[in-house]
Amino acid sequence: MDAKAALLEKIESKSARVGIIGLGYVGLPLALRFLEAGYRVLGLDIDRRKCDLLMAGQSYIGHIDAAAIAGAAGAGRLEATTDFSRAREADALILCVPTPLDRHREPDLSCVIGSVEAVAAHLRPGQLVSLESTTYPGTTDEELRPRIEAAGLACGRDVFLVYSPEREDPGNPDFSTRSIPKVCGGCTPACLEVGLALYRQVIDQVVPVSSTRAAEAVKLMENIFRSVNIALVNELKVAFMRMGIDIFEVIRAAATKPFGYMPFYPGPGLGGHCIPIDPFYLTWKAREYAVATRFIELAGEINTAMPDFVVQRAADVLNEYAVAVRGARILLLGLAYKADVDDDRESPTYRIMALLEEKGAQVAYNDPHILQIRPSRQFARYAGRRSVPVSGDFDLVILCTAHSAYKEIDPAALGAPILDTRGFFPDVPGRVYRG
Repeated sequence: MDAKAALLEKIESKSARVGIIGLGYVGLPLALRFLEAGYRVLGLDIDRRKCDLLMAGQSYIGHIDAAAIAGAAGAGRLEATTDFSRAREADALILCVPTPLDRHREPDLSCVIGSVEAVAAHLRPGQLVSLESTTYPGTTDEELRPRIEAAGLACGRDVFLVYSPEREDPGNPDFSTRSIPKVCGGCTPACLEVGLALYRQVIDQVVPVSSTRAAEAVKLMENIFRSVNIALVNELKVAFMRMGIDIFEVIRAAATKPFGYMPFYPGPGLGGHCIPIDPFYLTWKAREYAVATRFIELAGEINTAMPDFVVQRAADVLNEYAVAVRGARILLLGLAYKADVDDDRESPTYRIMALLEEKGAQVAYNDPHILQIRPSRQFARYAGRRSVPVSGDFDLVILCTAHSAYKEIDPAALGAPILDTRGFFPDVPGRVYRG
């Protein structure tokens, strides 16, 4: 039996062992879905703390319940390790590692390349390798395939290489890993066949495309679409505010049109690991083909400038109360980049905090999902800072994230004005300001 037939048989019988490389917001939900479907899972991560917590049956992501982890780990169906040589034990290896930007806003593939190189020496015939990390078109063919084939394994004959972009949306109550359609492209027809066979076991709808490049482009198009449209409403917010028009009222009314319109909402800036980063993967690659991606770059400029706009609005509101920014006590509501999750990656709240402190303000934050700030590369100085209670003992409160818990706040009784960047609170003249 050849390598493809043997692997397909293992996938179909669910005797295949699935290896997940990167156990974060994408990798861990995917691991749990494979466990739910009856597969054994081997988790690989450079973070020993994550591996230890999983083996102890604990979750380190707020919206993921520990019960499923504990059950699988206790039954021996889930293992997590920092030993990448154990990649040989897996029949399918799925890479779910970060793809950030470097300080020059260019793609940083170090995690992807490091992961592939860490397992390349341990690959064997009869394995599937799938990259799920968002990246520019050509990454799978140009970066992964040569490193795999340098180990003496032919893609499409010995090892089967695909790209299938993650579409995880942390905290979304309407869609799960299983119900979100999965795009998949292969380096060869045989690669695609194996990739589809695996993902169809755990995802309700799998969408094949002609190549890994097409699959890579799909994810970028999705996120660029959001980035450009969010930039549009952010720009309109500034324009309408100068005209005395509430952008959120306009959006709600426009959304009643049943065709030709899709609502997007402004905010204090972009957050998360996708929308602020992924579009620049395409702008970088497009330069190789002498293509100027002006829409993408303009959207990036507008969205990146929104924290500065919020800080200027904060100064305007404080001025109405005869309070200077320097020395003002300011509370930021919400550190997570989106409502009701504990994910603070690329959160614009950090930038707002930094800008206000540069102007001499005394800044605190509240977030019921992030009680203490974790270490990060860009804002390492904030590590260890803790969430404080919501109170009126501030000169200004800025709503950055629309957590459900903040519905309990009565703006009229708070004792401090609120600058609302999300259209979350009802309009209370003299107490709630849009920003």
